[in-house]
Amino acid sequence: MSTATSRPTRPADGPSLQIGALVPLTRPGWTEAGRHLLAGLELAARDINNTGGIAGKPLELIVRDTAADPHKAAAAVDELAHLGVTALAGEYHSVVARAAATRADARGLPYLCSSAVLDTLTDQPTEWVARLSPPQSRGWQTYADFLLSTGHTRIAVAAEPSLYWASGTRILHDHLTDRGATICELDMRALTATAVCDVVAKSHATALLLLVGHPEPAMPIVKAVRADQRLSSVLIGAPAGQPEFTEWATLLGHGGAEIPFLRYLPGHLTPLGTRVEKALREHLTSAASFVAFEGYDTIMVLAELLRLHGTDWARTAPPWSHISVEGTRGQIQFSRTPGISVWQWTSPPIQIVDRDPVDLDRLRILHSG
Repeated sequence: MSTATSRPTRPADGPSLQIGALVPLTRPGWTEAGRHLLAGLELAARDINNTGGIAGKPLELIVRDTAADPHKAAAAVDELAHLGVTALAGEYHSVVARAAATRADARGLPYLCSSAVLDTLTDQPTEWVARLSPPQSRGWQTYADFLLSTGHTRIAVAAEPSLYWASGTRILHDHLTDRGATICELDMRALTATAVCDVVAKSHATALLLLVGHPEPAMPIVKAVRADQRLSSVLIGAPAGQPEFTEWATLLGHGGAEIPFLRYLPGHLTPLGTRVEKALREHLTSAASFVAFEGYDTIMVLAELLRLHGTDWARTAPPWSHISVEGTRGQIQFSRTPGISVWQWTSPPIQIVDRDPVDLDRLRILHSG
């Protein structure tokens, strides 16, 4: 069973409306992402309670640590349903979110996924699950187009076995090869860091994408490539949002973040977002990642859902299509998207950014889509 943490944020005594929050707080989960996600969830709950709660009732988050484990996430959904939560929020890791979404759908419990992008969060279309982050196919196709526009037509992909990484590799392969590029796929179950260098050198790749965990095997790969004179002109990085977090830059330095990466922020935050950004920075004592804003927006959407519908889900699924909420990153509305099994925020922002090699703490926006 996952670690149990109850974090009430209640303006007054009395029965609360409880939302179950799924967050990776321990290894092997990406704990920095979990910390940012939870900061956004909690700040939104406090803001709602400071303005009277929902229909006069305080909002309470019941937090469960998924530790990036799909089995723990599924068990946490069962436990939270037994405790009587009105809805579920959160999760960063796509494979974990998929397990949570499957259980939420089976139990008829509303789940708003904050930050996981895997297109197929459930095998079949569901009315019970919605998502804020863009689907992986949209974000990674945007990323592939950016690689081509910057001259990368020979790309190596070092990937570990994972539904998420396999999906990302397939998206990149299909989108890039259709446009004349070549993809060299490296199975990290079979290759050492030294062997990776040999394969990349033979492929004449100009970019090496890391679809792997950290610090292992990401760190040994970066060290080996940077020490290999044959690969001095090869750029290394990760397409997903990991390089936004300071842990990635601290462990791998600029050598592991030379290629730009995806994040899900607009060019300009909404007025609400500007206020939230200041509060998050004070709480985190660092710049808030896009994941923190996703957490905040998640609770704001669920609060509106509860205002519209109440808490009795026994007879009908949540009316995602009726939602219209000003979030930190824009107006949030949901629709059905072909090929996506859950309700999807219609227009989540996508950016491609990099770290300034002179100042690794500074992120530069290279493309918005």
